[in-house]
Amino acid sequence: MSSFILLFGCLFIGLLLRRVKAFPANTPVALNQFIIYVSLPGLTLNFIPEIQLDSTVLLPVGVAWICFALSALIFISLGKIYGWSRKLIGCMVLMSGLGNTSFVGFPVIEALYGIEGLKTAILVDQPGSFVVLSTVGIAVAAYFSKGQTSASVIAQKIFTFPPFIVFVMALVMNVLGLHFSDTFNEVFERLGSTVTPLALVSVGMLLKVERRSKHWKFLLVGLVFQLLVAPAVIYLLYVVLFKGRGEVVQISILEAAMAPMITPSIVAAAYGLKPRLATMMIGIGIPVSFITLAFWYWLVQGV
Repeated sequence: MSSFILLFGCLFIGLLLRRVKAFPANTPVALNQFIIYVSLPGLTLNFIPEIQLDSTVLLPVGVAWICFALSALIFISLGKIYGWSRKLIGCMVLMSGLGNTSFVGFPVIEALYGIEGLKTAILVDQPGSFVVLSTVGIAVAAYFSKGQTSASVIAQKIFTFPPFIVFVMALVMNVLGLHFSDTFNEVFERLGSTVTPLALVSVGMLLKVERRSKHWKFLLVGLVFQLLVAPAVIYLLYVVLFKGRGEVVQISILEAAMAPMITPSIVAAAYGLKPRLATMMIGIGIPVSFITLAFWYWLVQGV
């Protein structure tokens, strides 16, 4: 319950701070840069060196990669058919292709499946959603932000993205069996814990729900994909095609049904990819997702 109070509380704080003159207009930009350069690397160093890498991680890790690939396929195609701008296509791919598998996902999964369920949720989030964002997510953002971008420029943006650099270092540590001491892990945990409150405050400061906004139809399309189509595809693949059963499969489907991920909205803002639409998808998608999650939880009980 505390996680949900923090979630909506930080969004509300962001809305209030927008009206406080002591906070300059570029405050969300500063918060986003702190998240990218400090908070996300801390989260990575806390989790990645400790993850057990074996065949059991394939299904949970695959969720984010499958959903993002499907999002790219659908929204790039729709963009070409209907003549969407490059920035709109990039925003739709980013925001619809990655679910909030951590801050919304972790408390939901823990409430439904207990501490053991979190082990699967972490696999969906860290080597899944987080790595997708840090690699192909940044590539998409770079490609759609300023017209045709060369492969070398995109590669440079990926390899100079601070969370990706730290991820590679943490992955090498995992492979070599190296670990940080408990003291350092506690430091990284505290740094990583700042991701959600700062990101939500930033989203709250940027969030403007305009009744006559031209973004509503794109918001609807993106949320239908994120909350209904993506988990339906994972269900068909994991349950119908692969004949998967058990809690790992159930949790994978539920994580695919989470609201849009917060961090891509920060990336979208940094690259100028329709930041208003991105923040609207977060602010509206999170409360709506609790309704659709109830349906998916009912459906997976037979799996």
